Amino acid sequence: MEGPRGRGGEGRGPRPGVPGAFPKREEATVTTTEAKPVRTVPHPDRQDHHSVGELVGQATEQLSRLVRQEVSLAKEELAEKGRRAGRGGGLLGGAGAVAYVGLMALAATAIAAIAVALPVWAAALIVTAALFLVAGVLGMMGRAQLKRATPAKPEQTLDSVKADVDEIKGRAHR
Repeated sequence: MEGPRGRGGEGRGPRPGVPGAFPKREEATVTTTEAKPVRTVPHPDRQDHHSVGELVGQATEQLSRLVRQEVSLAKEELAEKGRRAGRGGGLLGGAGAVAYVGLMALAATAIAAIAVALPVWAAALIVTAALFLVAGVLGMMGRAQLKRATPAKPEQTLDSVKADVDEIKGRAHR
């Protein structure tokens, strides 16, 4: 049945004499004959509808929060890579120190001990080779640490950002 207010009393207010017919607002005020509010009740069929402006505002806020989180993740990832580079550099420095100290202190003692059985030149060659072998192992360990720290780009963050962009594109095309 359609009246001057349209179908089902939609529009400006409740239809007189029809219980439960509320206006299209979040809340309706039920009044008595004295025109005093008795109670406020939500519209039973009301669904949350947001304006385009509200939706754009929410999307902007969410995108801003997402960007801040991605930047924070990138900082953490780069800090970890920096720590690894520091450890690698420290190991390389340790390799150099061991090679230097080894050549200075231990070399003379080892050469003297081996020189008892072999000529002095052979003893010196054996000790030198052993010390450079130790330095080479430490150098390779340091190099491996540096490789793990490079390239200095936040790979996990980049993967996460790509996934976020793909998700946003997917939702935009729905």
